[in-house]
Amino acid sequence: MTLQTHVEVENGSSSLDSGHARLRELGYKQELKRDLSAISNFAFSFSIISILTGVTTLYNTGLNYGGPFSMVYGWLIAGFFTMFNIIGQWAVTTSVDFSLAQLIQVIVLLSTGGKNGGGYEASKYVVIVIHGGILLLHGIMNTLPISVLSFFGQFASIWNAIGVFVLMILIPIVATERASTKFVFTHFNTDNGAGISSKPYIFLVGLLMGQYSLSGYDASAHMTEETKEADKNGPKGIISAVGISIVLGFCYILGITFAVTDIPYLLSEDNDAGGYAIAQIFYMAFKNRYGHAIGGIICLIIVAVAIFFCGMSSVTSNSRMAYAFSRDEAMPLSSLWRKVNKQEVPINAVWLSVFISFCMALTSLGSMVAFQAMVSIATIGLYIAYALPIFFRVTLAAKYFVPGPFNLGRFGLIVGWVAVLWVLTISFLIGSSVAVVGSQAQYPI
Repeated sequence: MTLQTHVEVENGSSSLDSGHARLRELGYKQELKRDLSAISNFAFSFSIISILTGVTTLYNTGLNYGGPFSMVYGWLIAGFFTMFNIIGQWAVTTSVDFSLAQLIQVIVLLSTGGKNGGGYEASKYVVIVIHGGILLLHGIMNTLPISVLSFFGQFASIWNAIGVFVLMILIPIVATERASTKFVFTHFNTDNGAGISSKPYIFLVGLLMGQYSLSGYDASAHMTEETKEADKNGPKGIISAVGISIVLGFCYILGITFAVTDIPYLLSEDNDAGGYAIAQIFYMAFKNRYGHAIGGIICLIIVAVAIFFCGMSSVTSNSRMAYAFSRDEAMPLSSLWRKVNKQEVPINAVWLSVFISFCMALTSLGSMVAFQAMVSIATIGLYIAYALPIFFRVTLAAKYFVPGPFNLGRFGLIVGWVAVLWVLTISFLIGSSVAVVGSQAQYPI
């Protein structure tokens, strides 16, 4: 059945939001404040996808496995199939905030002279402390009312969009050496240091950058209980966030890659950024032209701010996911995690998300490979978890499924099957990349 946009309340004196009405149909009480507009719902997903976060932190992987060819075309392939799937997990919060801690480490390193100029190199213990501090800030921010988080989400979306435009134009202009158009669109890097020579396999591993970057858009779904007319604005938020991110991400990759002229050096741990490719690109672009790298460091700060808000939104999304599971008694101590405070925020679920994310990062102290494996396995598990409802929708429920006001019509079954098949593909991709990428990467996903 399809509900009208507004349904009259029993006493006839006021109207009920359609999302609120659907929630009541399912037997749930509205406990979170429904104050997000369609734009705010989109903003959360867009800020979690955060092109500046995903592309920047996994640019090394793209350069290593296939280079420009793998990144440019892999992004378009991952973008196309991402339109069919939803992904979200605590592991994303862990990796996002950990990547920010590592970027802060690199910014400090370059600001103090770089690796070859006696710059300060933080130990893994300092990095984990920075990570904990970032998570603490995100936890505090997520105790604020949803109206405040909505403002932060919209600000983050604007920051990401402007940041992409600034960096994609500025970096190739400032760089004294630029790659040719042929290099950017056709160069395939097979020198990956892992002994892999199969181009198809290298390309598949290179897809990891695009697929990881285009994730987290399920935030729009997690935030539906706090979104007005969520039955329409939730799916609109997902589709618009992914669509805009695909375009901006492609432009960002092209702009940065035009400044790539020596892939082995960018990936070398002996360069000033310690092997952090994009940081080295920014650093070299400004230092070679102006004799100092202040501009490059400012560009890295632009990225760091984007990652910070990406992590904040990720905690928001995770806490709502934990709240929803707890409301259905699907988690241990559910009665504790489903509690909301006076500001209608699932406060205990917020701090649970922060705590678990910090604990997951502790594995990096023992082994970075173990950290990579844990994040990747968690990602695979959630891919499968999201694929199962789609699979049942296109099989057992194909004839009985009742579509809502926003649906794909006769294309629903086709899109559903493509989504299921892509989940199988990407699960194999992520699983097989653990040993290949994890054993080499200094900067994790």
